[in-house]
Amino acid sequence: MTKSFNWRQVIKIMGTLLLIEAAFMLLASCVGLVFNDHDAIPLFVSTVLTAVAGFVGRFSGRSSTRQIGTREGYLIVSIVWIFFSFFGMMPFIIDDTINNVTDAFFETMSGFTTTGATVLTDIDNTPKGLLFWRSLMQWLGGMGIVLFSMAFFPIFGSGMSVFKAEVTGPTYDKIQPRIKDTARKLWEMYVLFTIVQTALLMLFGMNWFDALCHSLSTVSTGGFSTKQASVGYWASPAIHYTIIIFMFVSSINFSLMYNVVIRRQRKKLFRDEEVRSFIWIIFVTTVVVFTGLCVFSPNISFAGVERSFRTALFNVVSLITSSGFSSCDYLAWPGLLWMLIFLISIFGGCAGSTSGGVKIIRIHIAAKNVFYEFRRIIHPRAIMPVRINGRMVPESVVNNVHAFIIIFLAIIIVSSLALMCLGLDATDAISSAFAALSNLGPALGNLGPADTYAAVPAACKWILSFLMLIGRLELFTILLLFSPSFWKR
Repeated sequence: MTKSFNWRQVIKIMGTLLLIEAAFMLLASCVGLVFNDHDAIPLFVSTVLTAVAGFVGRFSGRSSTRQIGTREGYLIVSIVWIFFSFFGMMPFIIDDTINNVTDAFFETMSGFTTTGATVLTDIDNTPKGLLFWRSLMQWLGGMGIVLFSMAFFPIFGSGMSVFKAEVTGPTYDKIQPRIKDTARKLWEMYVLFTIVQTALLMLFGMNWFDALCHSLSTVSTGGFSTKQASVGYWASPAIHYTIIIFMFVSSINFSLMYNVVIRRQRKKLFRDEEVRSFIWIIFVTTVVVFTGLCVFSPNISFAGVERSFRTALFNVVSLITSSGFSSCDYLAWPGLLWMLIFLISIFGGCAGSTSGGVKIIRIHIAAKNVFYEFRRIIHPRAIMPVRINGRMVPESVVNNVHAFIIIFLAIIIVSSLALMCLGLDATDAISSAFAALSNLGPALGNLGPADTYAAVPAACKWILSFLMLIGRLELFTILLLFSPSFWKR
């Protein structure tokens, strides 16, 4: 490392972030007290330990006032998820709900990265404070831990480097001239969606606790539920459709949604090429799955038709948005249907949203560039730049998209081979690697929506935890840290 790297400022900021985590953990402890559950004390003890670590970091780096640079920003965005997961797993260990570090870290990393993969096999009887903490982890991780700090605490200066490192997608939009104001507006939208969904779920029959936890997990497209059967526990069509709507809305660029909802520029929504592609993929896939369910269900009634449509739509939206909720065990469907909805989950939602996956905009740019490449062969002198929404996409962004897709596939191949060497069969290895890197959660085979990751070997869980992390930070943020040139002056 060079002397110019500002370690003191990194430690100071990490301390501040841990204090923020402690505050949210204390909130979960209060929920435990409300329900008079035994997890209130483990949560409170964890709060104290996290706060102590936060104060130590905060004051050991207090002499540093220099603004952070790009390297410090990328390092903070990367390691904060590891530190948050390390301290965030303590309530599970102390309460003995999860009795080993590997499973506790896996569960917590899955929460903060909004993956939704779980090792819990009896969620219905898990203490309420811990269930709330699981959902709260996803809510914090959905919009971004650092983005939350940028919005409400003046610790990052201009914050451009950390904003670009944590916001998903190859491009980003500024709602306000200052990045801090943009971060605050995004979080305001996030909170608004959470409040509205909670109110609707309560209106349709959920109790306040289940409604709040599912709203926290839905707007973050995380997928943690308070029930082992996930959303399938409730038979209410209104509850299912409400969650469908908010999974969809939360997978659209939040900057765009701010312009639509707050600034009332509603025409922008359907003029956006990424959103239109997103809607078409959902529509076509839902029609195919719905038709398949009807064909394989002879003598179906009218009520059965509606239920088949709702089931198809729910699981299609859940998988493509990387939410990971399930209203049924779709692996019980004919193989063509569940394989189709699992494959579309590689697309993910829109850039600048809380969803995982490659993102629709990258698929759109890559597809357009392939189409134009054929035309360039026919017309070698023609200049045919890729355009999105009428604007030319810089060649650097096109190259970035191609590199991302190649690295994404390469990581899945390498990690799948590693998982197979450690004991998983081919189906479990490939699908779990894909599900972790896409922050999807449920996989195929023995790791489907009706199963958990409890039986996965410990070494595999550490690999999957790492995949969740690099998937949430979209590969480059983490992989840059392994480049020697990145650390040079």
